Amino acid sequence: MRKSCWLKYFLAVPVCAIIQTMDRRRLLLYVLLNVFVSTCVTGAILFWYDRTYRAQLSPMPLVVDVLPSGATLPATFETRAEIPVEIVSVVGAGMLDAETVVIRYNGEGQLSLANWQLKDDDGNTFIFPQLTLFPNGAVQVHTASGTDTVIDLYMGRRDPIWESGEVANLLDPQNNLRAIYRVP
Repeated sequence: MRKSCWLKYFLAVPVCAIIQTMDRRRLLLYVLLNVFVSTCVTGAILFWYDRTYRAQLSPMPLVVDVLPSGATLPATFETRAEIPVEIVSVVGAGMLDAETVVIRYNGEGQLSLANWQLKDDDGNTFIFPQLTLFPNGAVQVHTASGTDTVIDLYMGRRDPIWESGEVANLLDPQNNLRAIYRVP
């Protein structure tokens, strides 16, 4: 009496017959080869996706400079002048560790963000430290706590503040609205 192959329920019957006739070493080598090839193909696809699509979707901050405390820069804009600064995105709304607001400066020359404010609809406010954005420069403002760097600033909150449908406002030191973004 011949043993029944449990694989026949998942694979075609001829494959089951081949496996029964193979010795165990060859079967083990076949399985290991299959795992290796599958891993390589999956890794190659993920690498390709990461290099082509993910890079286009993720906003990347370019150049930001933080001034030492006590140093001041003169304002580089007039109150009524148009300033090409924008809130590019609010990422990870509702998840404290992921919440990030990306702000980019598309103008010429330098833009001091000292004493600018980032506000939400609930009145949560972040006041920027001494910070200069250069042309095409950007900064990421994280809701969570962390150590400020030249491209990352931290609000130091313990709870998430951004919600879907909420509006993020960027105001200059004179409280003029300079950029607005609705959280998706």
